[in-house]
This record gives sequence, structure tokens and C-alpha cells, in this order.
Amino acid sequence: MKKKILMIATGGTIASKETAGGLAPAISPDELLSCVPEVAEACNVETVQPFNLDSTDVYAPHWLEIASIIERNYSAFDGFVVTHGTDTMAYTAAALSYLVQNSAKPVVLTGSQRSVYSRDTDARRNLSDAFLYCADRSSYGVRIVFDGSVILGTRAKKTRTRSFNAFSSIDFPAVATMRDGRPYCYISGPRPSGEPRFYRKLDGNVFVLKMIPGLRADVFDYLCKSCDGLIIESFGSGGMPDYGDGAFFEGLSRFLSLGKTAVLTTQAEHEGSSMDKYAVGRKLRSCGRITEAGCMTLEAAVTKLMWALSLARGEEAEKLFLTPVEYDIY
Repeated sequence: MKKKILMIATGGTIASKETAGGLAPAISPDELLSCVPEVAEACNVETVQPFNLDSTDVYAPHWLEIASIIERNYSAFDGFVVTHGTDTMAYTAAALSYLVQNSAKPVVLTGSQRSVYSRDTDARRNLSDAFLYCADRSSYGVRIVFDGSVILGTRAKKTRTRSFNAFSSIDFPAVATMRDGRPYCYISGPRPSGEPRFYRKLDGNVFVLKMIPGLRADVFDYLCKSCDGLIIESFGSGGMPDYGDGAFFEGLSRFLSLGKTAVLTTQAEHEGSSMDKYAVGRKLRSCGRITEAGCMTLEAAVTKLMWALSLARGEEAEKLFLTPVEYDIY
């Protein structure tokens, strides 16, 4: 029997038309589906459109809305395809990986670098691949399907702004590739058993502090007042500058003394952080309890910290953050 798939259309380039102000989402989900008639041979599709946005405008409330749609419709469908803009797709995929856990049914995100109506678009292939992957009996969990690659939601990052191979799987292999309309799996763990776990909250008061040479430490005056969680994008393997006055370490100590959570990561895209390698990293240990993201992508670290802080604080939140979900940390 054909699989029954729910398409959740959210906008993005794939659904955009040229306007006086530039490309903007304007194409309905049914109109999108009409561009890939072969999908009807593989699965039965119903559609819903909770919003129609450029993904630059998509953030935590929208992630929760998509997760809520999946939860409400979970028993009625065999899988879900989310069409989405590419700019924040990796954030949405990571967030859904934490909001919808232990899912034996696939949640597949896709989009395109060019509108579905462009002559040389990648939209039709990506959309067709997403549905065909979603309808395959081997599929489960949150994945991005793009340019023939199937990437874990916790491992995806947009690494190109124009090329069709826009997404990369960071420090983890793509789990499958699409060939001739079917997935060839490289990694296929056991399908989740038991009931899926849905989460309905995220703490949006998370800030990413990207270190740049000469940054002033009084940024912590704002952070201490406004944030529950802080992700420090440090230099190299993991270090924060001293500049001879120790102001950054004093600011971080003050932040942590308020019971807030800080996570160290690195600006380097590959191979992760290692806080204890250099003296400038080891000194961070004197500031208080600080968690390390290691090899996690920034998108996964941000959304996982939002998820963890919505459930707990302090040491319990840190334990949640460090507990692996879909190979996000190892």
C-alpha cells in the first residue's frame, strides 16, 4: 500500500516568486506538488501550510508549531515532509530532532536554492527525493534530503549560498544517498521502538557569543541580565582571551554564579573543541561549571540548549545537553 505523507509547507525559496521587492514565498503546497507528479505514484499526500515565510524569519515559535502539527497528526500519517527555506533549515532540523524524539516515522526537510519555477531549478529533484525517501520503509527520524544527500537533522549545516550542494554533514557521514528515486543507506541503525517522545517547550533566551579579537568584556553586563544560556564560539580548540586584565574570565564567572548555563564551542567547522588543550582553555575551568559542545554543530548546540533549559536548570540541564541524541555528540 502507498504510504500516507503529510506535507508541511512553510515557505522558502522553493515556494518563491519574483516580486518588486525580490524573491518572496508565494506558491501554495498544492502548486508545489503539481511540479512533481511522480510523487503521486509513490505515496498519498495531504498538505498543510502553517506559515509562508522566508526562513530568515523562522525561529523557536515556528519550530514548536511544526512539532505540534507532527504530534497531532502522528498516528494518521506514515511520515512528514517539511518544505523550508535553506537559510535556517539546519536550525529547524536540529530543533525538530530534540522536539520529536524516538520517532519510527520519518520527518524529512527539504527546500531548494532556486524557485521551483526557475528553468534550472534544483527544487523538483529535492522535492521528489524528499517524498521518495519519506515513503521508503527504511526511513525514520529527522533528516534533511538535499541534492541527493540524506543528512541527520543534528549534523546538517548550510555551507554554500548558491551551489545546489548547499548542505554538508559535519563530522559525521551522510546516512544515505538518493539514486534513481530510492535511498542507498550507508548507516541504518535499528528503527526506534516504543512511543515517540514529543516536547512542547523551548527556552529562547539563549545567546551565541562569537569571539573576535578585541571584543570588550562588558558584553557580560548584558548577558547576565538577559540570557538563561550562553554558547561561546571560542577561538581554535577552545580559548578565551585574557588581554592582561582577566576581564573575560571575571565576566564569565559572574554569569555562571547566577546559576546560568554556559557552553563552549569553537568557530572551526570541523573536529570540535578541546577546552583542556591550551592554557587559555584550561583557565576557563576556574570560572565555574562550563559545558563543552565538543563536535556538535552550532545549530545543534543552540537548539539543544534551548530544549534542555526548558526542562531543567543547572547540573540537570547540563546532563541533558551532554546526553547524545541522534549522534549529535560523541
